[in-house]
Amino acid sequence: MTSQMSAPAVSARLDRLPITRRHRFALVAVGIGMFFDLYEVFLAGTLATVLSTDFGVTGTNQKLVLASAFVGAFIGAVTLSRLADRLGRRRAFFLTLGVYSLFSVLAGFSVNVEMLIICRFVAGIGIGAELPLCDAYLSDLLPARVRGRMIAWAYTLGFCGVPVAGFLARAITPHTILGLAGWRWMFILGGLGALLCWLMRRGLPESPRWLESMGRHDEADAVVHTFEDAARHEHPGTRLPEPVPVPAAATRREPFRALFRRPWRRRTVMLWIFQLLQTFGYYGFGSLVPLVLAAKGYDVVTTLTFSALTFLGYPIGSALSIPLIERVERKTLIIAAALGMMVLGLGFGYATSGALIVLLGVAYTIVSNLFSNGLHVYQGELYPTTLRATGAGSAYSLSRLATAVMPFVLIPLLDSAGPNAVFAAIALAMVLLAVDVAVLGPRTTGRSLDEITAQR
Repeated sequence: MTSQMSAPAVSARLDRLPITRRHRFALVAVGIGMFFDLYEVFLAGTLATVLSTDFGVTGTNQKLVLASAFVGAFIGAVTLSRLADRLGRRRAFFLTLGVYSLFSVLAGFSVNVEMLIICRFVAGIGIGAELPLCDAYLSDLLPARVRGRMIAWAYTLGFCGVPVAGFLARAITPHTILGLAGWRWMFILGGLGALLCWLMRRGLPESPRWLESMGRHDEADAVVHTFEDAARHEHPGTRLPEPVPVPAAATRREPFRALFRRPWRRRTVMLWIFQLLQTFGYYGFGSLVPLVLAAKGYDVVTTLTFSALTFLGYPIGSALSIPLIERVERKTLIIAAALGMMVLGLGFGYATSGALIVLLGVAYTIVSNLFSNGLHVYQGELYPTTLRATGAGSAYSLSRLATAVMPFVLIPLLDSAGPNAVFAAIALAMVLLAVDVAVLGPRTTGRSLDEITAQR
């Protein structure tokens, strides 16, 4: 069905708004969910060396523990992201965090390594769609002029989960608490925290853009009215500008194959290649750095300390992206950060002194989060509302699948050829990624979602 002019459409009304407490509440509720997603992603790598000594996890089982959550996340990203475009962002939020919370707690009570692998697999299904769903929801809700900066704030909150996972592992894994080994508490605390976030998200509204795209105009109008009323209340005396009429969203459901039709095909190819390659640079470093340090001859305690210090770079890099992300074109930021990761990764692989390892590790994670925030803002902007979660989630699922396969590729490479070979592989992936984005990626910074989706 063809779009007709709507005066004013939901998108135009949302884009003219100042930031209100309702926007900030949504940002915090989404950011806390990201916190536990990223906590979980980096948990396995942090605990890999502990589980090998404390729970007898070695060889193939070690690879399966590392891979299980990511295999689940691949399934979750494909299926739950699709549900978010069909049933709504809010319902999908409840499902993702509910499944993760339950099975993360159960993982903490695993009686054997097989139960641990199964619980992490199902927990991964829960968190698989979390980040692309967050990208789609915040892109739907936030005004165009501050969309990148506000999403970067949400990710800065979320990335605090990475050093928390590192320092918490360093603090509690050597101990037994209430009769349970410290590593078990890492899973239990993650699950309980996600449950609290699930309760908090009950206060989130449904995406008004999604409601409009489903033909539920009265509900979409009611949600936008609450934001407009909040703006008038919080900014008394400020007159809201008249919304610019734009084409109303088409009220139809797009099939998955629409991702491969013009004009979305080029973006889908770019994003799928991108997600397969970024896994090596981003998750490859975060998940395998403890094993790389162990291969360099450091003991478990020193490895966990170095990892925790290195992980401080994640929220720092995310915070540094806030002033940059609206000033630098997204694709330019992504390309520059990818090339920076290539250089710093090679330096980390060759480093031998403890101080240099920590310095290069922190620098790498800082740059990698300039990269990551650019990526997450970018992938939430590329598709129309009816395909936004599906497009971001299907592409992101490939990164989860690649991350699941990665231990079976990079760990043998680490064992046979050492850290230098691992980081050479990462460097090659980053160069190919930069070429992919430079050639196929559209420009998006400062443009409304309607302008971006109108580009051919």
